[in-house]
Amino acid sequence: MGSSLRPEERVEFDEDGFLMNPFDWDEDLAVQLALGDGLDELTEEHWRMIGYLREHYLAHHTLPPMSYMEWLFGLGRDQGRQLFHGMREAWRVAGLPNPGEEAKAYM
Repeated sequence: MGSSLRPEERVEFDEDGFLMNPFDWDEDLAVQLALGDGLDELTEEHWRMIGYLREHYLAHHTLPPMSYMEWLFGLGRDQGRQLFHGMREAWRVAGLPNPGEEAKAYM
């Protein structure tokens, strides 16, 4: 995953592909991660969810339920999951660290 980055943008990922330091993240990295996860384009809906995930994590260090985010943003049931192919991809594209084994089981 990290090998597609330019040398000056060295960021570290764990063995599951999650960014080690969420402060290494920027929008360009999000686009690269999204492409690597098979997402063609990040739309306004993607960016709103990414922004919310980052804010929520940095404030609470927890993973919000995708169903809550779908409700919050007025999306239909499973529409958020479809946008990112799942919560794992949304979390990765948002540049957040590994949420732990229990949380990954719910992704």
